[in-house]
Amino acid sequence: MNTPRYGYGTNGLTDLRLDDALVLLADLGYDGVGLTLDHMHLDPLAPDLPTRTRALARRLDRLGLGVTVETGARYVLDPRRKHGPSLLDADPDARAARVRLLIRAVEVAADLGAHAVHCFSGITPEATTPDTAWKRLAEALAPVLAAARAHGIPLAVEPEPGHLLATLSDFHHLRSLLGDPEHLGLTLDIGHCQCLEPEPPAACVRAAAPWLRHVQIEDMRRGVHEHLPFGEGEIDFPPVLRALADTGYQGLTVVELPRHSHAGPELAERSLRFLRAAQAAGGAT
Repeated sequence: MNTPRYGYGTNGLTDLRLDDALVLLADLGYDGVGLTLDHMHLDPLAPDLPTRTRALARRLDRLGLGVTVETGARYVLDPRRKHGPSLLDADPDARAARVRLLIRAVEVAADLGAHAVHCFSGITPEATTPDTAWKRLAEALAPVLAAARAHGIPLAVEPEPGHLLATLSDFHHLRSLLGDPEHLGLTLDIGHCQCLEPEPPAACVRAAAPWLRHVQIEDMRRGVHEHLPFGEGEIDFPPVLRALADTGYQGLTVVELPRHSHAGPELAERSLRFLRAAQAAGGAT
């Protein structure tokens, strides 16, 4: 049985400079960080990315922090369209821009020694049939998976409420379309399980275990896609953490509170205290 390793997402610490955020997490006792590539932290589109990435790798090593690279920045590619362009856009050039970003994220992850690269499908555009959307997604991910294989970095696709790929069942559909490639893995957001999966979150963890490469965690209520601080939703966390430990998951379990950056330092401290208490209550030690 593995002891869970906790991280905190930089998308919940956007009011801090990146180095200040990393020092905070190390001082609090976190094991790692979910690093969202974005303009306020490690900007994937600014000049001299390899040099900046190598410097960050050294800093993470000195602080003893592991890392997963996350690609959910809201406006990193298009300052007017949230999460745009996506892998499902009708315009092939727009899809290609997202593909290039994901390949760049794989390269950054390799330079950082990251556990995985996270991504998601995007929302199906209007007047697009499901068959067309799935075809676009599979075709767009093919070169990203090739880069992941070349660099030895798992690509961890996240089921996201409201997206084409929204559930664990959808993940398996994508896996089938792509021929079950070795480097295609899963990001499981525990709150999303509570929001819309038919099974409870702990059961989702056990079902997802063979493909699980990255975990995001926060509280949430059934049917409402709102990331909540721990204790403000409906999730029973001790069984979730026990399931992660029992199934042998070895990556980071990253707190995902992207709309709470204004209280990031306080919530980072409270979240780790909550998770450790829930871990002890569930026997996941």
